Amino acid sequence: MVGFQLQGVTDKQILQGCLAGQRTAQEFLYNHYAPQMFGICLRYASDYHHAEDILQEGFVKIFNRLDQYRGTGSFEGWLKRIFINTAIEYYRKSIKHLKYQALTEINEVPFDHHIISELARQDLLKVIQKLPIGYRTVFNLYAIEGYSHKEIANLLEVSEGTSKSQLARARKTLQALIKTFL
Repeated sequence: MVGFQLQGVTDKQILQGCLAGQRTAQEFLYNHYAPQMFGICLRYASDYHHAEDILQEGFVKIFNRLDQYRGTGSFEGWLKRIFINTAIEYYRKSIKHLKYQALTEINEVPFDHHIISELARQDLLKVIQKLPIGYRTVFNLYAIEGYSHKEIANLLEVSEGTSKSQLARARKTLQALIKTFL
């Protein structure tokens, strides 16, 4: 491509431009996908600044690995996967010194879904960000991303019991935090 046209551009054209080193293509990729990817980062981060760090780190990985995208599946899905993995790496670095105690018996806390419907999206994000990092990460992976406890255990290098207990504790903590918002 001689010049990068921003009108009607496809993901394939963006990729070709980025791989060719075209700054306008790289800028377009960032500007086009950053808002959505930042939303993912915010869900995993404890605050806005940590989310910015995860976003920056994620885009560095993307630009370094664009040649690894094979065109199977959606490009956006590939990007999301990189950002989720980047957030998980951030989590692992943050909890390196923390120890978890798996529960042998987990009492499932019933989740009151009507409470959430009363919260605005931004309020819910603020509440999720107040969760301790382990609770927040497991909650995001399980409730939002749809991972199983087995998959979460493998990703976070913890037991399935730990994943389940973190989710149960996250739900209980979320309910308490949400009630303070109402």
